[in-house]
Amino acid sequence: MDRGGNRIVLADNLKALGEMESGSVELIYVDPPFNTGREQHRPQMKTVRDEAGDRVGFGGRRYRTERVTGERAGAGYGDRFDDFIGFMRPRMEEAYRVLSAAGSLFFHIDYREVHYAKVMLDEVFSRDGVCGRECFQNEIIWAYDYGARSKKKWPAKHDNILWYTKDPRRYTFNLEECDRIPYMAPGLVGEEKAARGKTPTDVWWHTIVSPTGKEKTGYATQKPLGVLERIVKVHSNAGETVLDFFAGSGTAGEAAAKNGRRFVMVDENPEAVKVMRRRLARYL
Repeated sequence: MDRGGNRIVLADNLKALGEMESGSVELIYVDPPFNTGREQHRPQMKTVRDEAGDRVGFGGRRYRTERVTGERAGAGYGDRFDDFIGFMRPRMEEAYRVLSAAGSLFFHIDYREVHYAKVMLDEVFSRDGVCGRECFQNEIIWAYDYGARSKKKWPAKHDNILWYTKDPRRYTFNLEECDRIPYMAPGLVGEEKAARGKTPTDVWWHTIVSPTGKEKTGYATQKPLGVLERIVKVHSNAGETVLDFFAGSGTAGEAAAKNGRRFVMVDENPEAVKVMRRRLARYL
């Protein structure tokens, strides 16, 4: 679906990314599967160390990417660590290619995989004499307080969002566009500051999408519009393009369109595309 520069694409995201022009997207947000162990049906890839390979990683090490064939490939994709990183790596390589010179990438993940994902992204962003670790800008903690509480350990009530920039020194960061939040101790800062509020830090307190609220689309992994609007407004400019190639319910698309940006939403799930077509119809 494509009208007015906004697109919803039903496709395998690796294929869709391969058809996009290099440097054509100013902001990428992805919320991939969280390696939960649930069966997923998608092609399996693996990255193999190979000095003759066509991909260069951290420290100059070289790799090649292969599609898994045979009996394993015929089965559903298992969300296990080795497969997860092997699945994500070629997609993030393509994401790096389509990202503009001053663009940002946000990788939304959970506590079980964030450290593996960061090492992988450090390698992907190591190009042209730039160390990927320098392209890493922040690990944002999205904290919420909803759902069951474990009695055996501290309950996990946060997600991790890794922010990388293609250029470690030149990128969009419009802090003045950010929403403001209340001071925790307003009496200590005076009435004027308390009324104005403060800009957030790298810990974002924001409720999940209410199961009974107007924002709910019925899509299981839907993320709050407020979190995506903050990313879009601060890390892109009006008229630029926002890409989400694990688009799900299309929250990134709505955040982009509401704030004068274009969007490209990609998902291989027909149900997700149906949800997005309903949700984003007025922007298409």
